[in-house]
Amino acid sequence: MRHRVLGGTGIEVSPYCLGTMMFGFVGNADHDECVRIVHAALDEGINFVDTADMYSAGESETIVGKALKGRRDDVVLATKVHFPMGDGPNRGGNSRRWIVREVEDSLRRLGTDWIDLYQVHRPDHTTDIEETLWALTDLVRQGKIRAFGCSTFPADEIVEAYHVAGRRGLQRFRTEQPPYSLLARGVERHVLPVAQRLGMGVLTWSPLASGFLTGRYRKGRALDLSSGRPTLHPDRFDPAAPRTAAKLEIVEQLVELAEEVGCSLPELAVAFPLAHPAVTSVIIGPRTMGQLHSTLKGRSVALDDAVLDRIDEIVPPGTDIYPPDGVWTPPSLAEPALRRRPAGFRSAVCRPAAPVSAPARG
Repeated sequence: MRHRVLGGTGIEVSPYCLGTMMFGFVGNADHDECVRIVHAALDEGINFVDTADMYSAGESETIVGKALKGRRDDVVLATKVHFPMGDGPNRGGNSRRWIVREVEDSLRRLGTDWIDLYQVHRPDHTTDIEETLWALTDLVRQGKIRAFGCSTFPADEIVEAYHVAGRRGLQRFRTEQPPYSLLARGVERHVLPVAQRLGMGVLTWSPLASGFLTGRYRKGRALDLSSGRPTLHPDRFDPAAPRTAAKLEIVEQLVELAEEVGCSLPELAVAFPLAHPAVTSVIIGPRTMGQLHSTLKGRSVALDDAVLDRIDEIVPPGTDIYPPDGVWTPPSLAEPALRRRPAGFRSAVCRPAAPVSAPARG
């Protein structure tokens, strides 16, 4: 495989990054098979492996550590921190207290002395971004990590972190890891352009859109909701739901396009984010050896302008057909109190009349 430089770090990575979210009890609990999947990916030219402390509660990192014994120097290893790793306060988030503690656990599970890319898995509004950047900068200076990045951060928080780092003389986020697929193109509006302007590397997740771009779920066909992601979020796979119906309608158009191109729908889906100039690497997350080999069959697929134009007609640029699973929702949207003034101060006059209430239903 050819290589691309990761966010100005000088580190060269393959356009495919092996994601290991499905390693462990959440996906594939067979450690030996998972190790073989890692070795097969490395033998095919992938040199970039991404995991996280919270994947199967640390089991994924343990498996990756087993797989990289004797091959660590040839691999660019990425992991993440943020989500809770146990009960009680202070066992998650982006505080210095948690980061400096949890990096040690990740190093131990991974069986390594250093992490090439340490990523903040989601924003944390209870922690000042300066506090997080200080902690990560110290870890670079200590040699425990080589570079650090963020994952699923909105564009405004990426920019804020960049300016805080500059003002305080801290190292900055070198990468962003957003969701990006044929059905989730929202990051094209702000996140990807910001990453380009700031010289950040981008490794994208969920190119198969939670399975909707595998060809497994099709319009007019019975959907198996008894296994996989549908068991976790059955409402997102309900064919009677308007949002699901819209996804299935678009999938049919993409299947037709893939057939015209001469590739499978998954091959088209993985090739799509690789065509964007901001994207450094696309994370593929096989659960089985068969899934790995199926994905690698499409590594030579290159989409020309005519195909990309057709995709733009089917799914307009910057459009999210569905909100990607696991995307962080800012408090300003999640908490009504943050977008509503106190009841007595919502009028333009000093002494407003009685508040207007919604009419009773029924």
